[in-house]
Amino acid sequence: MMRSIAEQKVHELGGRLSVLTRQKRDHVKLEDLLEDLDGTTGAAQGQVLLRIYRLVFPHAFAEEAVLWPVMRRVLPDGHELTLQVEREHQEVNELVTRLEATAAEDPARGPLLARLVEVLREDVRDEEDVLLPRLQGALDRRRLRGLGLAWEVVRRTAPTRAHPVVARRPPGNAVAAVPLSVLDRLRDLVDGAVLRGPGRGTPVLRSVSTGLGGLAHRVEHLPVMRRGEDPSTGRADH
Repeated sequence: MMRSIAEQKVHELGGRLSVLTRQKRDHVKLEDLLEDLDGTTGAAQGQVLLRIYRLVFPHAFAEEAVLWPVMRRVLPDGHELTLQVEREHQEVNELVTRLEATAAEDPARGPLLARLVEVLREDVRDEEDVLLPRLQGALDRRRLRGLGLAWEVVRRTAPTRAHPVVARRPPGNAVAAVPLSVLDRLRDLVDGAVLRGPGRGTPVLRSVSTGLGGLAHRVEHLPVMRRGEDPSTGRADH
């Protein structure tokens, strides 16, 4: 019987370099951030959300670029297993996009935020209880450590913002990685400065952030960015 990776110790997961250990570590960090998010408003909420985005989106991007293609090769039902999680990732992207377009005082913001938290936790459960144990059963410790290295390299250079139009599968997501990562990480720096407190430069910084977001939006709408997309995870309003 498969055991959830949440119940396993580091040595059972293949050691600290194993992709399973790295995944579990990020999931623990995410749960801490979701607890920090509870009850926040205004700038405090924005700061926690920015930290969540910088954790969640590179994590998911690296899964889609590194882990799920391996699962589709080594497991007979790998396509169906990974597609379910890709749909969750797509919903997270769409929820965050809507959340960022919703004013703080808008009554719709609360339900959007609650659904985002719910989907993030569902995604963690699906990965820890189903996908990752299946991957563990199919690969030896050496391969798990090799995947851990590849996953970490991609995670550290991946986009950090929601991009619901970009394919959840290669080659589209691979093509999107470099330009969107550069734009997202610049925007993270600008938004972080805005959230730290108002100043005379705040209007300029907000304008810069809007410009970077608009440029990223145009990049992700390039047709090549959607190549490899499964129809069930594609966004209808391309």
